[in-house]
Amino acid sequence: MPAPRGAIGRFAPGILLCAALAAAAYAGQSLEERWLGHALFEALVLAILLGVAARTLWVPGARMEEGIRFSAKQVLELAVCLLGASVDLPTLLRAGPMLLAGIGVTVVLGIIMSYGISRALGLRHRLALLVACGNSICGNSAIAAVAPVVHAEHDDVASAIAFTAVLGVVMVLVLPAVGRALGLSDYRYGVIAGLTVYAVPQVMAATFPVSALSGQVGTLVKLARVLLLGPVVLVLALTHRRAGASEGAQGARLEIGRYVPWFIVGFLALAVARSLGWVPERAVAPVRLVTTVLTIISMAAMGLGVDVRGLARAGARVTAAVSASLVVLLIAALTLVHLLRIG
Repeated sequence: MPAPRGAIGRFAPGILLCAALAAAAYAGQSLEERWLGHALFEALVLAILLGVAARTLWVPGARMEEGIRFSAKQVLELAVCLLGASVDLPTLLRAGPMLLAGIGVTVVLGIIMSYGISRALGLRHRLALLVACGNSICGNSAIAAVAPVVHAEHDDVASAIAFTAVLGVVMVLVLPAVGRALGLSDYRYGVIAGLTVYAVPQVMAATFPVSALSGQVGTLVKLARVLLLGPVVLVLALTHRRAGASEGAQGARLEIGRYVPWFIVGFLALAVARSLGWVPERAVAPVRLVTTVLTIISMAAMGLGVDVRGLARAGARVTAAVSASLVVLLIAALTLVHLLRIG
């Protein structure tokens, strides 16, 4: 029987797959709580792991792809937007200008240090730029945005994306243990996660299991970090114009607006509305529940997009460059947070 026409028919199979994995993750968390008294792995993390496991054993067909992409992008964007209605904005912003300064300095230092490490390990200029921007801003999204303006080869893009996807999942699993070992407060841990973890969903998966405050702070810091992608792309477009990049630079200038996504605007608008008392308190719990459900579904979709076999294809030098850059970025973030007394 042919698939139903229209958006529902195109998206339904993949969305249902992600929803099924999300339900399995929630059931797994419930079993952990019943048997162990607490959850070792929250549903957010379990959804990613189940997605990765499913992708390793079976590659979803074309019929599933649109729904999986929709769940990983649009469903997540809606979840991030709605998250704004449940955050306490004055608490999140208590670090004031120092937090904004820390975000900017960490991104700039991250790009410089990651590029230097990558070049020292023998990576080509363009591949080193992809690794640096992916590590320092927002993973795959930054790599995809920077690639055309620096005229990166397709192989370079594939190599950079392959390892950042796998390492992002590793960070989700490892970073909470690092935070506990260092004795970080929930606020400070959220800042560190927002400064170092690649993508928005990975930040949410690494922070919300620790506490709601960590998740809200981490998401806010990460969204601020994402906003720096536009200026970085513009600078790279202008600096690479002489290398025959006039067409790519023009395209980057024309599309800078898309690096201020609607869901960031929505998140901030709802956060302000909550702070002003325009969001009724009785609505906060239901909105938070919907946000959690949508986020778990998007986590499953993100896991389905991770091919661990891509790690082998990425190559030893890319693997070393991304890993070393991430360690240096984490150290830089911890140092800056301590020096600026954030959190």
